[in-house]
Amino acid sequence: MSNAPRLTSLDALHRSLGATMTDFAGWDMPLRYGSERDEHNAVRTKAGLFDLSHMGEITVTGPQAAELLDFALVGNIGSVGVGRARYTMICQEDGGIVDDLIVYRLGETEYMVVANAGNAQIVLDAVTERAEGFDAEVRDDRDAYALIAVQGPESPGILKSLTDADLDGLKYYAGLPGTVAGIPALIARTGYTGEDGFELFVEPQHAEKLWQALTEAGAPAGLIPCGLSCRDTLRLEAGMPLYGHELTTALTPFDAGLGRVVKFEKEGDFVGREALRAAAERAAASPPRKLVGLIAEGRRVPRAGMAVVAVGGADAPVIGEVTSGAPSPTLGKPIAIAYVDAAHAEPGTPGVGVDIRGTHEPYEVVALPFYKRQK
Repeated sequence: MSNAPRLTSLDALHRSLGATMTDFAGWDMPLRYGSERDEHNAVRTKAGLFDLSHMGEITVTGPQAAELLDFALVGNIGSVGVGRARYTMICQEDGGIVDDLIVYRLGETEYMVVANAGNAQIVLDAVTERAEGFDAEVRDDRDAYALIAVQGPESPGILKSLTDADLDGLKYYAGLPGTVAGIPALIARTGYTGEDGFELFVEPQHAEKLWQALTEAGAPAGLIPCGLSCRDTLRLEAGMPLYGHELTTALTPFDAGLGRVVKFEKEGDFVGREALRAAAERAAASPPRKLVGLIAEGRRVPRAGMAVVAVGGADAPVIGEVTSGAPSPTLGKPIAIAYVDAAHAEPGTPGVGVDIRGTHEPYEVVALPFYKRQK
């Protein structure tokens, strides 16, 4: 078996644009094309174009597709209307998070589950295993799709110039089939940047033509290609969790402050129900740690794994851990997401710092997200 990274159908195009490539979850992906800050700011103020073809698409079809997904995942998937999407999770029997997902209902008995690139095989295997006894088929469709995202305040106008689909009627977390630049696509109003935007699922052989059409249509509006680096700072500012950082198998959705995705009221059993009920009760009684935002008072950048400490005391006890950190182009300061002991988690709590290579740098505790777009 080859250890060479997988290539998206836009690989040659990225290289022709001078992208800095990186191995991400077994895929060769563009990290940046030019300045990370410029790419980030383009998405916040104009528009950015992303290749997300590394994401894992799993199709579930059949008379009991909804029942299977209700059993396999923690959300109430049976209540999702045709043409709508839902953010949810798949958990282990002990409640640990296997992955966070978006599920699109494409038809009465057809769903598409989109998993993170690094977890796609794990999710596919888990859903396939959990399908036993259900009249439903689970299909690996990772090679059937390329995924291109256009994100930012100018994205509706750019996309409107290329499609006659009803974008005005397309709600957030909804999708509809249409054509974009003459190419059949599933047009979804979803994203991971904190901005309005669209994710376009197309056949891989059409990806380059679609990218070029979006590039040309978006040029007057300031659209530029964007890599994974600014995708990370955008989602960090928007307080969106990243699997492997804020979400892991060691944590339940309740630990992550995302207990709302677990739907105990749905009919039938689901994997992890008992453990998650206990986790919900623990979190309600006395949450051990809470997910918070931290804004630096200085210039030093926190990184995942660094200790959060109570400064001012003689021994500066460890009270948490940074899960993600980066300079924030929008705030102009370093920011971090961290799990912090509940006693220190209230916004404005004094005396909180991050141990950055032996120095306790002061940080302000804030509620997430750091950035919320004006509707």
